[in-house]
Amino acid sequence: MVNENFVVSVNMITYKHEPYIKQAIEGVLMQQTNFDYELIIADDCSPDATQDIINDIIKKHPRGNKIKYFRHKENIGMQENGIFAFNQCSGKYMALCEGDDYWTDPLKLQKQVDFLEANPDYVLCFHPINILKKDGEIVDDFITKIPENYEILETLAKHGNYIHTPSVVFRKVITNLPFEFRLTPIGDYFLYIILAEFGKIKYLEDKMAVYRFDVGVISKMSSIDIANNNVKMYSCIIGYLKNENIKKIILDKQIKVVTEHYKMIESSCKEMVELDYKDAFVSRHFVFIKIKTLLLYYKNPKMFFNRIKRKLK
Repeated sequence: MVNENFVVSVNMITYKHEPYIKQAIEGVLMQQTNFDYELIIADDCSPDATQDIINDIIKKHPRGNKIKYFRHKENIGMQENGIFAFNQCSGKYMALCEGDDYWTDPLKLQKQVDFLEANPDYVLCFHPINILKKDGEIVDDFITKIPENYEILETLAKHGNYIHTPSVVFRKVITNLPFEFRLTPIGDYFLYIILAEFGKIKYLEDKMAVYRFDVGVISKMSSIDIANNNVKMYSCIIGYLKNENIKKIILDKQIKVVTEHYKMIESSCKEMVELDYKDAFVSRHFVFIKIKTLLLYYKNPKMFFNRIKRKLK
């Protein structure tokens, strides 16, 4: 439900962000706007001093009353925490900033809301960011490249995620996230796919945020773990999509990911003496089992999610 008192709800999820959370919160509270906004912080039961820092800011900061702080009694996982935070946001627009990133421009929210207010055919706007490396150096974005014709859903599906989370402000055009969203291990790209069904995406030119490189969960994952997460994410997106053209684009990306990892695994197995072991290892590798399942359920995604429902019971 949209609350007319808040034009923007800032969605901030956090877990073990003790060294970073103060800077993340201050980047939000420094915003200069001609509208009211709220900051929703969802803490996934951090075992460090994250909670103490947040409570101290709420008590002492002049704008601490803008913060609505929620702390789970036990760890529920990043995706469930993100959904929880989404459901607490009541503003007309939602901005994203995780607890280990931060904003640098005090006019960020005002600029992005002004654009969306003046352009109702756009559902989301984002902007370039700087990257903070582990050695403390701040550099230009070396991770993403904005493709041509970036504004539409088809391009987002084809090129993957070129939108950094702390740069995003979007219209809250959906009140309930789909069932498939709860099952994906990667939420941001899936969310942008959903939003792009409602309108165009705009890239603003001002750099207004910093993304911390190599400190998140993904940075600690192996390439196989990343492939597994991508398999799951693409499966969930395909299950959600109704547009056959977009669904095919995502499926093609899925197959490409699996093919690349097949080559990697096959290459590493060439050094093995027993050929039969190599064949068994490759054919039974979880990535290929999952893609076979994906292809089986592609034409009938309900079968896929009925199977998952049975496992969850």
